Amino acid sequence: MSAFVFGTSVNAADAGHGEYLTNASGCVACHTAEEGQPMAGGRPLESPFGTFYTPNITPDNETGIGGWTDDEFVSAFQDGLSPEGEHYYPAFPYPSYTGMSRSDLLDIKAHLNSLNPVNATNREHDLVWYASWRMPLVFWKWLYFDDSRFAIDSSQTDQWNRGAYLVRHLGHCGECHTPRSWLGGTESDLELAGAPGFGDAKAAPNLTPHEDGLKDWRRADLELFFEIGMLPNGDFAGGEMSAVVDENTALLTDEDRAAITEYLRQLKPLPKQY
Repeated sequence: MSAFVFGTSVNAADAGHGEYLTNASGCVACHTAEEGQPMAGGRPLESPFGTFYTPNITPDNETGIGGWTDDEFVSAFQDGLSPEGEHYYPAFPYPSYTGMSRSDLLDIKAHLNSLNPVNATNREHDLVWYASWRMPLVFWKWLYFDDSRFAIDSSQTDQWNRGAYLVRHLGHCGECHTPRSWLGGTESDLELAGAPGFGDAKAAPNLTPHEDGLKDWRRADLELFFEIGMLPNGDFAGGEMSAVVDENTALLTDEDRAAITEYLRQLKPLPKQY
């Protein structure tokens, strides 16, 4: 896949390309509950604000996204708004997805619309009382949400730019690997420096080329990890990262795994934040 396949075409949506982008965006891992139907939602996401449950994103007209227009689908990712104009909680990583192009998003929509529809009612979130009000999300967005699209950095290589698009936006790596403020916003000046875990989840490690992070990892080590989940010591990724490898990075092209590796190796080295 070319480094500049960022979805700038005005042609009809491409469901095949959308399947690739869906895998790159980690949709299956989050929107499929244990022993549940693919993409039918219901997976719990633990947080300091309570438990969020992922929604049904199959093309079911009643309980899924089958009735969504193109504009409504794009707005969910780029604006963090539901078709009814309700603000989404950032447990849905739209602060990262917002950088994706409209055509890439419509390719994803085309792929999702090709799936078998599943009638599965979305489960209500189980949140602490103060997080159950969505109105404060307007203030949260004002503080933390940058809704700009990805822009190519002409001072960097094509490979670096492709890696930046995958890491920052589709892969939304910073949603787990960047520390957050007490209000739940990511600390942009500490990009990918690692973050403490919550509940049973382990800390998300430092991905910068610092001695606390990936400094001693060779390029080949990183590319192999993204392909099969093997660490330099011969051990394998576990927990949430195991699913990320299986449902995301292992399904990428060699070129895209190399681009991700290039981007991570060029990050500012930062000490771990956990």
